[in-house]
Amino acid sequence: MSAAVSTRPVRVRPPWWRRLPVLQQLQQSVGLQRGMLVAGLVITGIFLVVAIFAPLLAPYRYNQLRGPEGLFGAQQPPGPDHLLGTTVGGYDVLSRVIWGAQTALLVIIVAIVLSAFLGIALGLLAGYIGGWFDRITIVIADAIYAFPSLLLAIVAAIVISGGQSSLWGGILAAAISITVVFIPQYLRVVRAEVLRVKSEAFVEAAKVAGAPTSRIMFRHVLRNSTRTLPLILTLNSSEAILTLAGLGFLGFGIEPSAAAEWGYDLNKSLSDVTSGIWWTSIFPGLAIVLVVLGITLIGESLNDLADPRLRARRKPARTAEEAVAAEEPVAREELGEVL
Repeated sequence: MSAAVSTRPVRVRPPWWRRLPVLQQLQQSVGLQRGMLVAGLVITGIFLVVAIFAPLLAPYRYNQLRGPEGLFGAQQPPGPDHLLGTTVGGYDVLSRVIWGAQTALLVIIVAIVLSAFLGIALGLLAGYIGGWFDRITIVIADAIYAFPSLLLAIVAAIVISGGQSSLWGGILAAAISITVVFIPQYLRVVRAEVLRVKSEAFVEAAKVAGAPTSRIMFRHVLRNSTRTLPLILTLNSSEAILTLAGLGFLGFGIEPSAAAEWGYDLNKSLSDVTSGIWWTSIFPGLAIVLVVLGITLIGESLNDLADPRLRARRKPARTAEEAVAAEEPVAREELGEVL
C-alpha cells in the first residue's frame, strides 16, 4: 500500500527586500494607516534625495553672493533668476533650503549612530549581566532625563566652538546633545527586550551546549532584542532636526559661510516678516515642518503596526462559520494523512 501524498501547499519565504522593517510594515498596513505611512515615506524619500544630490539640484552654492551679472542683492523677490528670492544677507533662498537638507541629514546620521551604538551596547550589558551594573546604569539614565536636549545643545555648542560653529562644529554640537539625551531610550528598550529574551528556551539551550558568552549575547540575545528600534530611530531623527534648527534660531548654529542651516535662516528673517518680505522665512520653515512631519508619520505608523491590538482592529473579523469553513480543508488533509 503506497503512502498517502500530502497536498498541503509549501510556504515560500518572501525575498529579503520584502522582509525589511519598513517594507514589511507597509504590507501589513491598510486604509488610513497605509496612507499615513506612504505619505511619510514619500516626504522622507524626497528629503533624502534632495540632501544627497544637493550639489546637483541647487542652482548656486550655499555661500554664493554673486553670479555672472554681479551681486545677487538682498531681499530680492522670487523671479526667474532666483525662484524663491534672496535672503537679507544676499543668498539664494532655494539654494540655502536645498543645501540645508544636506546639513540636517548629516546631523541625523551622526547623532543616531552615536546614540544607538552606545545605547544598545549599554542596554545589552545591563540586561544580560544585571546586578550592580544594571542598577547604576538605570540610575544614570534616569538622571539624564532631567537635562533638556536644547539646553544641553547650547552648552555643547559653546564648549565645542564658542557658539559660532563651523559645519562639523555645529553638527557635533547638536549630535552630542542628542546622543547624551537619547542614549537612555535605546538603553531601556534594549534592556527590557534582553531581560525577556535571555530567559527563552533557545538561550538556555545555547548555554547548556557550551556556547561562549559573547556568542550568546550578540548572536542569540541581541538579534532578537532590536525589533522596536526602527520606531525609536525615526522619532529621534525628527528630534535631531528640531534640535539643530533650535540652535540656529537662537544664534548658536552654523555660520552661513560654512554651511546652510534652516534655523539660522529663520533667525535672520525675523525682521523681514514685519516688512512684508515673506519668502525669506516661509521656505526654511516649511522645509523643517515637512521633514519632521514625514519622519513622524513613519514613526507613528510603525508604532501602531507594532501594537497587536491596533493591528488586529484593522483586519476584518471572521464569523464563526467562516472560521470553520477555513479550518475544514486543513482538517480533512490531516485526517487523510493519518488514515
